[in-house]
Amino acid sequence: MYLKKSKLVWVVLVSLLVLVLSGCGTNNEVKPIISQNTDTKTERSLTIAASFYPMYIFTLNITRDVPDVNVVSLTKPTTGCLHDYAVTPDDMKNLEGAQILVINGAGMESFMDKVISQIPDLKVIDSSQGIPLIQGDGDEGDNPHVWLSVTNAIAQVKTIGAQLASLDPPHASKYQENTQAYIEKLEALRTKMHQTLDGVQQPNIVTFHEAFPYFAKEFNLNTVGVIEREPGSAPSAKELSETIEQIKTLEIKALFAEPQYPTKAADTIAKETGAKVYILDPIVTGPMEADAYVNLMESNLITLQEALK
Repeated sequence: MYLKKSKLVWVVLVSLLVLVLSGCGTNNEVKPIISQNTDTKTERSLTIAASFYPMYIFTLNITRDVPDVNVVSLTKPTTGCLHDYAVTPDDMKNLEGAQILVINGAGMESFMDKVISQIPDLKVIDSSQGIPLIQGDGDEGDNPHVWLSVTNAIAQVKTIGAQLASLDPPHASKYQENTQAYIEKLEALRTKMHQTLDGVQQPNIVTFHEAFPYFAKEFNLNTVGVIEREPGSAPSAKELSETIEQIKTLEIKALFAEPQYPTKAADTIAKETGAKVYILDPIVTGPMEADAYVNLMESNLITLQEALK
């Protein structure tokens, strides 16, 4: 049976809800979760919380058919990227019942730092460990959107799989088997995308916000403009004018908005430049299905194939 949390945890969590924290990880030493005998007849299931949508999809694949393992998304699947996110009571309820938390890391879940520090028994898996990070503009720190590079996604899946195997030794072989099977799917996806995108005639792109640097680096695309530095923060008149001028100068024909946000600014730029607006998904919302990452990335591939021809 897995470690039983103190009843005081919930009190601590509720008290922390008054904090409004923002972010775009926390590292715990990986040690096996040791069984504790609270009921000799009933074994507790292992609950794994994933911080947000892509981490949930990765973890879902790695834990497929593992007995007595329950995966929950800490945030709602409609939350999107965790910019300026504040913890909710529902989030705390999900976390209170978990023994393991899987995070993206690279600063994405910094809003959780104080909460996590109050739960010493919670094992945190930082899936971005070891991935070279891209520096954001200005004082923004590292860009956390590492999962949009398929190569980085593979590295994250390897990290999650290896640490779950260490934390839950009785099911280690199943975690390892699932991890390898999912990696093979991701490797096939990566090959397919490179075959289509390598050597495109128009590698310059303008994106909605800075979610795609790792994606662009993976597929040798050049992000020459960003419409909104932060989602929901409309560009100033100066920024809009500069973006329009750059698009005209570089003769860019495609702008990439995101399905999670309004396209008003992109539509304005398109009207002034003659460029067409396409939808590129940062994979922060979607169906709660194991194949969602692969399917959404393949949809992105179809969009890019049309936009960059």
